[in-house]
Amino acid sequence: MKRRSFLKKLPILGAAGATFTINGIPMKLLASDHIARLSSTSDNDKVMIILQMHGGNDGLNTVIPLSNYDQYHFNRSNIAIPKNNGVRSLIELDSTLPEESKVGLHPDMMGVKQMYDQGKVSIVQGVSYHNNNGSHFRGRDIWSMGGGSEDYYSSGWIGRYLGHQYAPLAYPNDFPNSDMQDPLALELGSEVSLMFHQEGNIPTSISLGGGPEAFADLIENLEGFTDEGVDPRGTPPPFLDPSPYGEELNWILGLEDKSEDYAGRLLEVYNRSSATSVDYPESYPFNAPQGALKNRLAPQLQLIARLLDGGGDGVKTKVFLVRIGGFDTHAGQVEAHDPTMGNHAALLHHISSAMKAFQDDLRARGLEERVLTVTTSEFGRRIRSNGSYGTDHGKGGPIMMFGKGIKAGVLGVNPDQDENNVAMQYDYRQIFAGILHEWMEVDKETLENDIFFGDFFEGPKEDGSGFYEPIVLTEGVVTGEDGFLNTRFAVENVYPVPAKQHINIDLVSITKDEIGLSLYDSMGKQVFKGSHKMKKAGKLTIRQNLPVLPKGNYILKIQSSKINHTAQITIQQ
Repeated sequence: MKRRSFLKKLPILGAAGATFTINGIPMKLLASDHIARLSSTSDNDKVMIILQMHGGNDGLNTVIPLSNYDQYHFNRSNIAIPKNNGVRSLIELDSTLPEESKVGLHPDMMGVKQMYDQGKVSIVQGVSYHNNNGSHFRGRDIWSMGGGSEDYYSSGWIGRYLGHQYAPLAYPNDFPNSDMQDPLALELGSEVSLMFHQEGNIPTSISLGGGPEAFADLIENLEGFTDEGVDPRGTPPPFLDPSPYGEELNWILGLEDKSEDYAGRLLEVYNRSSATSVDYPESYPFNAPQGALKNRLAPQLQLIARLLDGGGDGVKTKVFLVRIGGFDTHAGQVEAHDPTMGNHAALLHHISSAMKAFQDDLRARGLEERVLTVTTSEFGRRIRSNGSYGTDHGKGGPIMMFGKGIKAGVLGVNPDQDENNVAMQYDYRQIFAGILHEWMEVDKETLENDIFFGDFFEGPKEDGSGFYEPIVLTEGVVTGEDGFLNTRFAVENVYPVPAKQHINIDLVSITKDEIGLSLYDSMGKQVFKGSHKMKKAGKLTIRQNLPVLPKGNYILKIQSSKINHTAQITIQQ
């Protein structure tokens, strides 16, 4: 392909960072002439993945309120997820939460429940921004730029973060280099996000199809520019240099070299990494429209795992953006005959099952402690459903975070359903600022002055009640799940002491499980074995009759999939 042909493709292929495909997945390289401080001075290897749910996710059918479930069902009786419907019932998330925060999950989100029970999921309720107008395009711009409803920044919060994460080298001239061979951020998909822009940049992208081998072959075979007598030098005339046209042309002419540099590196890393040992989901197993059956998120996450792995020398890319669309569910959100199935159910299954596979893949590759994933969606849906088995544009909604380093649990309370919109409990910038500070280790001065600038952290909230603060959503170090699990899967008491004909065991388990009991004498011989199947999750007391045994001290082992407890008991017959 001649460079003239290469350039002719640019106008129809979009803008904002070089785009190509690896393993059939479009990828976009963060690109800006004015990204400052771009050498690899990062002092950690933490990675952030942003999972964008295009269209405005219905948070109430994703994270279902239990404390005011009857009102929820009344407001959306034609699409409400049932409490008692056999295997297609909502999944109670955590019985240990305060009553006002107790929630259920859609029945197709079992993967999220499993990760939550491992201490790897955090849910934040009522996330939005002040004066949310329910616009797709404006909403995405606001979430991407890191501003408020009155702001119109030409840069994005991730672009500003990366601009302060790296030392002052000029991009693209000084990149890649021996310290930073990889793109600073990667977008998967062919769309463009303001999130990665910086002030004054000239975003441009190219999209080239095929797998990694085809992409590398195409780039390597780009021939030198042979102009048709108009500009034999292949560069813009000097008088254009100080103009925006000259800057854009110079950037376009440099894309070939940048694409070649990054294509070779990414292909090398991809080929060096091993194929996954985890089964990623491919499709939705139940009823849904044909276009919603294929899991389009799973291959994106699978590719990221391979790039981060790289056979032990993966990419140093700090931020990834993955996308899954279809959440603009005005009609046909659910099947008319079954509100637990349909388009929205398939999308939630795709996210839940793909994220579970991704976390398992990261753990198998020894990467789990490095990666945090956070969801975004431009707005939530209305509280009341419409007559088309759907929901209309709303305001607030939940976000989810996944990873071993997050502070697991539910933050916030179930929304007040007296109005028709989910009210804002947290500004989305509080969540992103918390992640940057606690996870990516950005100092507060940079965070408040250069990334979420303006008076967001300086002025009072819109209602005059206090000030906004970054929310601590991570544990800082990856040991946080122990405390979470110990309060949700635990033996609280074994009595009476001494025991005679029976023992009582008070325990808590937020997952319905089978509890195994084993009793051993002082010589280590097993003298009793029993089990109890929990009828529901939560707190319970097990009463276990004992066989006739000699007086003395015994060891009682209490075990389930999440509990492994040993207690010494005394028997006095």
